[in-house]
Amino acid sequence: MMMPEKPLPPQEEYQMDLDLLDLLKKIISFKTVAPPGSNYEAIVDWLIPIFQEMGFATRKMAMPQEVFASRCQDSRLEGDRFNLRADLDVRADKTLVIYAHLDVVPAEGDWDTDPFQAVQKEGRIYGRGVSDCKGSIAAMIAALRAVLKTGRPKYNLSVLLTTDEEVGGYSGLCYLTDLGQVKGDMMLCMDGFCDDVVIGSNGIITWEATVHGRSAHSGSSFLGINAVERSIPVMEALMALKKEVQSRRSAVPSSSALEAMGMKNLQPMLNITMINGGVKENIVPDRCTMRGDRRVIPEESMEEAMQELENALNLLDVKLDLKFYPGYPPMSVNPDHPWVSEV
Repeated sequence: MMMPEKPLPPQEEYQMDLDLLDLLKKIISFKTVAPPGSNYEAIVDWLIPIFQEMGFATRKMAMPQEVFASRCQDSRLEGDRFNLRADLDVRADKTLVIYAHLDVVPAEGDWDTDPFQAVQKEGRIYGRGVSDCKGSIAAMIAALRAVLKTGRPKYNLSVLLTTDEEVGGYSGLCYLTDLGQVKGDMMLCMDGFCDDVVIGSNGIITWEATVHGRSAHSGSSFLGINAVERSIPVMEALMALKKEVQSRRSAVPSSSALEAMGMKNLQPMLNITMINGGVKENIVPDRCTMRGDRRVIPEESMEEAMQELENALNLLDVKLDLKFYPGYPPMSVNPDHPWVSEV
Protein backbone atom coordinates (compact mmCIF):
# COMPACT_ATOMS: atom_id res chain seq x y z
CA MET A 1 0.00 0.00 0.00
CA MET A 2 2.79 2.42 0.90
CA MET A 3 6.31 3.15 -0.28
CA PRO A 4 8.39 4.31 2.71
CA GLU A 5 11.73 5.88 1.91
CA LYS A 6 13.30 5.30 5.31
CA PRO A 7 12.28 3.79 8.68
CA LEU A 8 11.42 5.93 11.67
CA PRO A 9 14.19 6.38 14.26
CA PRO A 10 13.58 4.49 17.56
CA GLN A 11 12.71 7.68 19.46
CA GLU A 12 10.10 8.63 16.88
CA GLU A 13 8.66 5.10 16.93
CA TYR A 14 8.27 5.42 20.71
CA GLN A 15 6.57 8.79 20.31
CA MET A 16 4.25 7.30 17.70
CA ASP A 17 3.20 4.62 20.20
CA LEU A 18 2.35 7.33 22.75
CA ASP A 19 0.46 9.34 20.14
CA LEU A 20 -1.47 6.24 19.10
CA LEU A 21 -2.55 5.56 22.68
CA ASP A 22 -3.70 9.15 23.23
CA LEU A 23 -5.52 9.05 19.91
CA LEU A 24 -7.31 5.82 20.81
CA LYS A 25 -8.37 7.12 24.22
CA LYS A 26 -9.85 10.25 22.68
CA ILE A 27 -11.74 8.38 19.96
CA ILE A 28 -13.22 5.98 22.52
CA SER A 29 -14.44 8.92 24.63
CA PHE A 30 -17.04 9.78 21.97
CA LYS A 31 -20.20 7.83 22.89
CA THR A 32 -21.18 6.92 19.35
CA VAL A 33 -23.48 4.11 20.47
CA ALA A 34 -25.81 2.52 17.92
CA PRO A 35 -28.63 2.26 18.58
CA PRO A 36 -29.60 5.08 18.84
CA GLY A 37 -26.60 6.50 16.97
CA SER A 38 -25.35 9.59 18.75
CA ASN A 39 -22.43 12.04 18.75
CA TYR A 40 -21.57 11.40 15.11
CA GLU A 41 -21.14 15.08 14.30
CA ALA A 42 -18.89 15.59 17.32
CA ILE A 43 -16.46 12.83 16.38
CA VAL A 44 -16.43 13.84 12.71
CA ASP A 45 -15.69 17.46 13.64
CA TRP A 46 -12.82 16.26 15.84
CA LEU A 47 -11.35 14.01 13.13
CA ILE A 48 -11.50 16.54 10.28
CA PRO A 49 -8.46 18.66 11.36
CA ILE A 50 -6.45 15.49 11.99
CA PHE A 51 -6.84 14.45 8.36
CA GLN A 52 -6.41 18.00 7.10
CA GLU A 53 -3.07 18.25 8.91
CA MET A 54 -1.94 15.22 6.89
CA GLY A 55 -2.92 16.93 3.64
CA PHE A 56 -6.27 15.22 3.08
CA ALA A 57 -9.22 17.07 1.58
CA THR A 58 -12.20 16.34 3.83
CA ARG A 59 -15.95 16.18 3.30
CA LYS A 60 -18.41 16.16 6.19
CA MET A 61 -21.52 14.56 4.74
CA ALA A 62 -24.84 14.90 6.55
CA MET A 63 -27.73 12.65 5.61
CA PRO A 64 -30.84 14.75 4.92
CA GLN A 65 -33.66 14.14 7.38
CA GLU A 66 -36.05 13.14 4.60
CA VAL A 67 -33.62 10.45 3.43
CA PHE A 68 -33.16 9.21 6.99
CA ALA A 69 -36.93 9.05 7.49
CA SER A 70 -37.52 7.13 4.27
CA ARG A 71 -34.55 4.74 4.29
CA CYS A 72 -33.72 4.14 7.97
CA GLN A 73 -36.75 2.22 9.22
CA ASP A 74 -35.22 1.00 12.49
CA SER A 75 -37.27 2.71 15.23
CA ARG A 76 -34.33 2.49 17.64
CA LEU A 77 -32.32 5.01 15.60
CA GLU A 78 -32.60 8.75 16.11
CA GLY A 79 -30.60 11.93 15.60
CA ASP A 80 -28.44 13.27 12.77
CA ARG A 81 -26.16 11.09 10.65
CA PHE A 82 -22.73 12.43 9.66
CA ASN A 83 -20.14 10.53 7.62
CA LEU A 84 -16.57 11.58 6.87
CA ARG A 85 -14.71 11.23 3.59
CA ALA A 86 -11.03 12.20 3.44
CA ASP A 87 -9.07 12.11 0.17
CA LEU A 88 -5.36 12.37 -0.60
CA ASP A 89 -4.42 12.73 -4.27
CA VAL A 90 -0.78 11.79 -4.92
CA ARG A 91 -1.25 11.63 -8.72
CA ALA A 92 -1.18 7.84 -8.70
CA ASP A 93 -2.91 5.71 -11.34
CA LYS A 94 -5.11 3.90 -8.81
CA THR A 95 -7.08 4.79 -5.70
CA LEU A 96 -7.28 2.78 -2.50
CA VAL A 97 -10.41 3.13 -0.39
CA ILE A 98 -9.93 2.57 3.37
CA TYR A 99 -13.14 1.96 5.32
CA ALA A 100 -14.00 1.86 9.03
CA HIS A 101 -17.07 2.75 11.08
CA LEU A 102 -17.52 5.28 13.86
CA ASP A 103 -20.28 3.60 15.87
CA VAL A 104 -20.03 1.03 18.66
CA VAL A 105 -22.49 -1.37 20.26
CA PRO A 106 -24.08 -0.41 23.61
CA ALA A 107 -21.85 -0.86 26.65
CA GLU A 108 -23.90 -3.12 28.89
CA GLY A 109 -22.90 -5.72 31.45
CA ASP A 110 -20.52 -5.63 34.39
CA TRP A 111 -17.77 -3.18 33.47
CA ASP A 112 -15.13 -2.55 36.14
CA THR A 113 -14.33 0.80 34.52
CA ASP A 114 -16.08 3.47 32.47
CA PRO A 115 -16.30 1.89 28.98
CA PHE A 116 -15.84 5.31 27.38
CA GLN A 117 -12.69 6.14 29.34
CA ALA A 118 -10.09 3.69 28.03
CA VAL A 119 -7.74 2.29 30.66
CA GLN A 120 -4.53 0.27 30.47
CA LYS A 121 -4.33 -2.85 32.58
CA GLU A 122 -1.76 -5.64 32.45
CA GLY A 123 -0.67 -4.87 28.92
CA ARG A 124 -4.19 -4.47 27.57
CA ILE A 125 -6.45 -1.51 26.81
CA TYR A 126 -10.08 -1.71 27.91
CA GLY A 127 -12.85 0.44 26.45
CA ARG A 128 -15.87 0.19 24.20
CA GLY A 129 -14.65 0.07 20.61
CA VAL A 130 -11.00 -0.84 21.26
CA SER A 131 -11.48 -3.90 19.05
CA ASP A 132 -14.46 -2.92 16.92
CA CYS A 133 -13.48 -0.66 15.46
CA LYS A 134 -12.08 2.51 17.00
CA GLY A 135 -8.77 0.78 17.55
CA SER A 136 -8.58 0.30 13.80
CA ILE A 137 -9.28 4.00 13.20
CA ALA A 138 -6.52 5.03 15.61
CA ALA A 139 -4.07 2.55 14.08
CA MET A 140 -4.92 3.75 10.58
CA ILE A 141 -4.30 7.40 11.47
CA ALA A 142 -1.01 6.54 13.18
CA ALA A 143 0.11 4.48 10.17
CA LEU A 144 -0.83 7.25 7.73
CA ARG A 145 1.13 9.78 9.78
CA ALA A 146 4.20 7.55 9.78
CA VAL A 147 4.03 6.80 6.06
CA LEU A 148 3.52 10.43 5.08
CA LYS A 149 6.48 11.38 7.26
CA THR A 150 8.85 8.83 5.71
CA GLY A 151 7.62 8.48 2.14
CA ARG A 152 4.54 8.70 -0.03
CA PRO A 153 1.58 6.40 -0.64
CA LYS A 154 1.66 4.10 -3.64
CA TYR A 155 -2.00 4.90 -4.32
CA ASN A 156 -4.34 7.84 -4.01
CA LEU A 157 -6.25 7.41 -0.76
CA SER A 158 -9.94 7.76 0.03
CA VAL A 159 -10.80 7.21 3.70
CA LEU A 160 -14.45 6.59 4.59
CA LEU A 161 -15.55 6.73 8.24
CA THR A 162 -19.25 6.02 8.49
CA THR A 163 -22.25 5.55 10.77
CA ASP A 164 -24.58 2.78 11.93
CA GLU A 165 -22.55 -0.27 10.88
CA GLU A 166 -23.43 -2.04 14.12
CA VAL A 167 -27.13 -2.04 13.22
CA GLY A 168 -26.58 -2.80 9.54
CA GLY A 169 -27.94 0.64 8.77
CA TYR A 170 -28.33 2.29 5.37
CA SER A 171 -26.96 5.62 6.57
CA GLY A 172 -23.29 4.67 6.34
CA LEU A 173 -21.47 2.95 3.48
CA CYS A 174 -24.66 2.11 1.56
CA TYR A 175 -25.74 5.76 1.57
CA LEU A 176 -22.32 6.94 0.40
CA THR A 177 -22.35 4.33 -2.36
CA ASP A 178 -25.72 5.57 -3.61
CA LEU A 179 -24.31 9.11 -3.59
CA GLY A 180 -21.39 7.98 -5.76
CA GLN A 181 -18.90 8.76 -2.99
CA VAL A 182 -17.26 5.31 -2.90
CA LYS A 183 -14.76 5.52 -5.74
CA GLY A 184 -11.60 3.48 -6.05
CA ASP A 185 -9.85 0.47 -7.49
CA MET A 186 -9.30 -1.48 -4.25
CA MET A 187 -10.68 -1.36 -0.73
CA LEU A 188 -9.39 -2.19 2.74
CA CYS A 189 -12.11 -2.81 5.32
CA MET A 190 -10.59 -2.16 8.75
CA ASP A 191 -13.56 -3.44 10.73
CA GLY A 192 -13.46 -6.03 13.49
CA PHE A 193 -10.73 -7.75 15.43
CA CYS A 194 -8.93 -9.73 12.70
CA ASP A 195 -5.16 -9.41 12.48
CA ASP A 196 -4.89 -11.19 9.13
CA VAL A 197 -6.23 -10.79 5.60
CA VAL A 198 -9.89 -11.79 5.30
CA ILE A 199 -11.46 -12.14 1.85
CA GLY A 200 -15.15 -12.36 2.72
CA SER A 201 -17.84 -11.35 5.16
CA ASN A 202 -21.35 -12.42 6.06
CA GLY A 203 -24.23 -10.12 5.32
CA ILE A 204 -26.74 -9.15 8.01
CA ILE A 205 -30.51 -8.93 8.28
CA THR A 206 -32.17 -7.76 11.49
CA TRP A 207 -35.64 -9.25 12.03
CA GLU A 208 -38.51 -8.55 14.40
CA ALA A 209 -41.44 -10.87 15.12
CA THR A 210 -44.39 -9.57 17.16
CA VAL A 211 -46.96 -12.08 18.43
CA HIS A 212 -50.40 -10.65 19.18
CA GLY A 213 -52.86 -11.71 21.88
CA ARG A 214 -55.62 -10.14 23.95
CA SER A 215 -55.16 -8.46 27.32
CA ALA A 216 -57.09 -9.50 30.42
CA HIS A 217 -56.71 -9.60 34.21
CA SER A 218 -54.78 -12.66 35.29
CA GLY A 219 -57.58 -13.52 37.71
CA SER A 220 -59.75 -14.19 34.66
CA SER A 221 -57.01 -15.06 32.22
CA PHE A 222 -59.36 -17.30 30.23
CA LEU A 223 -60.82 -14.08 28.79
CA GLY A 224 -57.49 -13.14 27.25
CA ILE A 225 -54.96 -14.59 24.82
CA ASN A 226 -51.47 -14.75 26.31
CA ALA A 227 -49.04 -13.46 23.69
CA VAL A 228 -46.01 -14.65 25.67
CA GLU A 229 -47.34 -18.21 25.80
CA ARG A 230 -48.25 -18.07 22.11
CA SER A 231 -44.64 -17.10 21.40
CA ILE A 232 -43.40 -20.51 22.53
CA PRO A 233 -44.12 -22.30 19.21
CA VAL A 234 -42.58 -19.33 17.38
CA MET A 235 -39.42 -19.72 19.43
CA GLU A 236 -39.40 -23.47 18.77
CA ALA A 237 -39.76 -22.91 15.02
CA LEU A 238 -36.92 -20.40 15.07
CA MET A 239 -34.68 -22.79 16.99
CA ALA A 240 -35.42 -25.58 14.51
CA LEU A 241 -34.57 -23.27 11.63
CA LYS A 242 -31.44 -22.11 13.47
CA LYS A 243 -30.19 -25.70 13.62
CA GLU A 244 -30.75 -26.15 9.89
CA VAL A 245 -29.21 -22.81 8.91
CA GLN A 246 -26.11 -23.25 11.04
CA SER A 247 -25.39 -26.71 9.64
CA ARG A 248 -24.33 -25.01 6.40
CA ARG A 249 -20.85 -23.80 5.54
CA SER A 250 -19.44 -21.34 3.04
CA ALA A 251 -16.51 -22.06 0.76
CA VAL A 252 -15.02 -18.75 1.93
CA PRO A 253 -12.44 -19.20 4.71
CA SER A 254 -12.91 -17.34 7.97
CA SER A 255 -10.30 -15.32 9.81
CA SER A 256 -7.51 -17.02 11.74
CA ALA A 257 -9.12 -15.82 14.99
CA LEU A 258 -12.40 -17.58 14.17
CA GLU A 259 -10.57 -20.62 12.83
CA ALA A 260 -8.77 -20.93 16.17
CA MET A 261 -12.21 -21.10 17.80
CA GLY A 262 -13.34 -23.90 15.51
CA MET A 263 -14.87 -22.03 12.55
CA LYS A 264 -12.72 -22.84 9.53
CA ASN A 265 -15.12 -21.33 6.99
CA LEU A 266 -17.79 -18.66 7.15
CA GLN A 267 -21.03 -19.97 8.62
CA PRO A 268 -24.58 -18.62 8.36
CA MET A 269 -26.22 -17.69 11.66
CA LEU A 270 -29.75 -17.23 12.97
CA ASN A 271 -29.86 -15.52 16.35
CA ILE A 272 -32.64 -14.65 18.78
CA THR A 273 -31.16 -11.86 20.87
CA MET A 274 -34.05 -9.89 22.40
CA ILE A 275 -37.52 -10.67 23.76
CA ASN A 276 -40.04 -8.35 25.37
CA GLY A 277 -43.60 -8.97 26.50
CA GLY A 278 -45.99 -7.98 29.27
CA VAL A 279 -46.34 -4.92 31.48
CA LYS A 280 -47.27 -6.41 34.88
CA GLU A 281 -47.47 -9.76 36.62
CA ASN A 282 -51.27 -9.77 36.90
CA ILE A 283 -52.03 -8.68 33.33
CA VAL A 284 -52.26 -11.15 30.45
CA PRO A 285 -49.86 -9.74 27.82
CA ASP A 286 -51.41 -8.75 24.51
CA ARG A 287 -48.11 -8.77 22.63
CA CYS A 288 -44.64 -10.30 22.73
CA THR A 289 -41.83 -9.10 20.50
CA MET A 290 -38.71 -11.04 19.60
CA ARG A 291 -35.75 -9.58 17.74
CA GLY A 292 -32.60 -11.07 16.31
CA ASP A 293 -30.45 -11.24 13.23
CA ARG A 294 -29.59 -13.52 10.36
CA ARG A 295 -26.00 -13.69 9.14
CA VAL A 296 -25.91 -14.50 5.43
CA ILE A 297 -22.97 -16.26 3.74
CA PRO A 298 -21.82 -15.29 0.21
CA GLU A 299 -23.48 -18.38 -1.29
CA GLU A 300 -26.89 -17.16 -0.04
CA SER A 301 -28.94 -14.16 -1.10
CA MET A 302 -30.57 -11.72 1.29
CA GLU A 303 -33.95 -12.39 -0.32
CA GLU A 304 -33.64 -16.17 0.10
CA ALA A 305 -32.68 -15.80 3.76
CA MET A 306 -35.70 -13.59 4.52
CA GLN A 307 -38.06 -15.86 2.61
CA GLU A 308 -36.77 -18.93 4.45
CA LEU A 309 -37.49 -17.34 7.83
CA GLU A 310 -40.90 -16.12 6.70
CA ASN A 311 -41.84 -19.57 5.37
CA ALA A 312 -40.91 -21.22 8.67
CA LEU A 313 -43.18 -18.89 10.67
CA ASN A 314 -46.04 -18.97 8.16
CA LEU A 315 -46.53 -22.64 8.99
CA LEU A 316 -47.64 -21.72 12.52
CA ASP A 317 -51.21 -21.06 13.64
CA VAL A 318 -50.11 -17.89 15.41
CA LYS A 319 -51.08 -14.29 14.71
CA LEU A 320 -47.83 -12.37 14.25
CA ASP A 321 -46.18 -9.55 12.35
CA LEU A 322 -42.74 -10.20 10.86
CA LYS A 323 -40.51 -7.31 9.83
CA PHE A 324 -37.09 -7.31 8.22
CA TYR A 325 -34.41 -4.63 8.31
CA PRO A 326 -31.84 -5.69 5.68
CA GLY A 327 -28.35 -4.39 6.28
CA TYR A 328 -25.31 -4.97 4.10
CA PRO A 329 -25.20 -8.06 1.84
CA PRO A 330 -22.60 -10.84 2.03
CA MET A 331 -19.43 -10.20 0.09
CA SER A 332 -16.25 -11.96 -0.97
CA VAL A 333 -13.30 -11.56 -3.31
CA ASN A 334 -11.41 -14.16 -5.32
CA PRO A 335 -8.47 -15.35 -3.18
CA ASP A 336 -6.29 -15.29 -6.32
CA HIS A 337 -7.01 -11.63 -7.03
CA PRO A 338 -3.76 -9.59 -7.28
CA TRP A 339 -4.98 -7.17 -4.58
CA VAL A 340 -5.32 -10.04 -2.09
CA SER A 341 -1.74 -11.08 -2.78
CA GLU A 342 -0.50 -7.51 -2.43
CA VAL A 343 -2.18 -7.00 0.94
